[in-house]
Amino acid sequence: MKRACQLIVPLALALLSACSILPKADPSDVYRLTATPAATQGTPLSWSLRVTKPQTSEFLDSPRIAVVPNGNLISSYAHARWSDPAPVLLRNRLLDGFQRDARVTLLSTDETNLQADYELGGQLQAFQSEYQGSAVQVVIRLDARLVRGSDQRIIASRRFEVRQPVADTKVPAVVAAFGLAADQLNKQVVDWVVEQGSRATNR
Repeated sequence: MKRACQLIVPLALALLSACSILPKADPSDVYRLTATPAATQGTPLSWSLRVTKPQTSEFLDSPRIAVVPNGNLISSYAHARWSDPAPVLLRNRLLDGFQRDARVTLLSTDETNLQADYELGGQLQAFQSEYQGSAVQVVIRLDARLVRGSDQRIIASRRFEVRQPVADTKVPAVVAAFGLAADQLNKQVVDWVVEQGSRATNR
């Protein structure tokens, strides 16, 4: 027993020494997707809407801030990340857009098991900055689907794409451009959903 203890103690000390020389994780700046308040619109509507996370690629389904430096190469900015994976950021940003718009007031998300007249989902094809020579632009591309809740029938679908120039290649400027691009996308999607949902309800 004494011999075993004599062997265990040096081994434990060696392991602790090894742990102390392992590289430490690099700290990351965590960014939110900013929003610019929009003016409220018309009369509140009677139908309800569930906003769901769009499906996306494995790379975009993460907190990484994606960048396409050239061609088909996709990477991410070092020491920086989003506060949530891109699909969650976009879902929450759209939900906030509907709340600020105030026409669709009966809102929920896919995190709750609430029944809704319509469901907004789709495929997030791009959520990244892209280099074109020395210029940089943010690209958000969403293939949106509006589905009827009662039978899951697609009543409308549309591709939305926004390109926002970036003033600087540094991460804060890129994040600010994401916010502006999301504002543009938000307005387009909200107006489209209101139009399509109201048309389907009045049939």
